[in-house]
Amino acid sequence: MQRNEALALVREYVKNEGLVRHMLCVEAAMRFYAAKLGQDVDQWGLAGLLHDFDWEIHPTVEQHPMEGAPILRERGVDEVTIRAILSHGDNSGFARESVMEKALNACDEITGLITAVALVRPSRSIYDLEASSVKKKWKDKAFAAGTDRHEMEKGAQDFGIELWEHTTNIILAMRGIAKELDLEGNLTATA
Repeated sequence: MQRNEALALVREYVKNEGLVRHMLCVEAAMRFYAAKLGQDVDQWGLAGLLHDFDWEIHPTVEQHPMEGAPILRERGVDEVTIRAILSHGDNSGFARESVMEKALNACDEITGLITAVALVRPSRSIYDLEASSVKKKWKDKAFAAGTDRHEMEKGAQDFGIELWEHTTNIILAMRGIAKELDLEGNLTATA
C-alpha cells in the first residue's frame, strides 16, 4: 500500500481531525526512527499512519485494533505492518517482538503528551519545544491526565532508548510536519 492510499483509508474511517493528527505524529516518529535505524521508512511510516485507523468504528480495547486487521488485509496491507499494528497495544494478545513493533508502541502514547505541552506554550508551537519542557509537565499528573506516563516509560524502555532522548527525537520528527499538525503556532521553522 502506498502512503496516499493509506491516508485515503484513514480519511475514510476517521472523522476526528485530532485523531488524524495523532496518526500523522506517529507516522512522522516512525519514519524518523526507521531512517535512524536503517529500516524501511515507508513500511514503518505506514504502520504509524494506520495504527489507529479503526478507532472510531471499533472504539473499545476489545475491538481495536483486532477488528480493523481484516480491513487492512482487504486493502492490501502487508502482514508485517498489520502485525505491528496488532501489537501496538497491550490488549490484542500479540507480543511486541520486532524492532518496528516496539517502536510503534514507544511512539504512540507519547505524541499526545508532546502535543499537549506544545499547545499550552505561549508560542503554541512545536518549533521551540524542548524535552525539558515536557519533563516539567510530566511531573504534573493533572496535566494531560488521559496520557499514560507508565506506558510511555515502558514503551521507551522496551524500545531500548532513554525516555528524554526519545522525547527529543519525537519532537524533532513532529517539527518536520508541524504545519500538518497545526503546531506551527506563531513561529516559523528555522532550519
